[in-house]
Amino acid sequence: MEEWNALAKLWGLRGNAPVKINQSKQLEERLAMEIDRVARELIESLPFSRALGMRLEEIEPGRTVLSMPYDERLVGDPRTGVIHGGAVSALMDTTAGATVMARPDGTGITATIDLRIDYMRPARPGQRLTCEAHCYHATRSVAFVRAVTRDEEDSDVPVATAVGAFTFERKETGE
Repeated sequence: MEEWNALAKLWGLRGNAPVKINQSKQLEERLAMEIDRVARELIESLPFSRALGMRLEEIEPGRTVLSMPYDERLVGDPRTGVIHGGAVSALMDTTAGATVMARPDGTGITATIDLRIDYMRPARPGQRLTCEAHCYHATRSVAFVRAVTRDEEDSDVPVATAVGAFTFERKETGE
């Protein structure tokens, strides 16, 4: 119960009475809806992510899944039809940033400090790419994220993996 009270306070869902056990499910649903709303607004407000056709698939505190459709305008090698690595990196950076922004203990503002991407194999032409990112640690000023991008083929080898550091500002306890 104490955890939900803290989350409610961080997300601005204020109330004087403590959250009762039967209310925790409602609070969890409200938090999830708020995170989802903010993330969708973010993705839709960024011209670059709109131009690439990025779509929010899933989001929860510390985890985000975005996808991007195959688009011939993003092909890096016309002979093979493989998507350019820059489009893959944009998907990974946006997914990782959204993951940091979705942390309920943060202010929702972030910027990429460092993003290392390992390209494991070419994305298969014609297939949607999906990136899943997890924020596994945050200090007062830096959040650390891991991300994996896959295409539609069920393969043990992802298209790319990434680790990154992002600016992070923890909410004040009184906010």
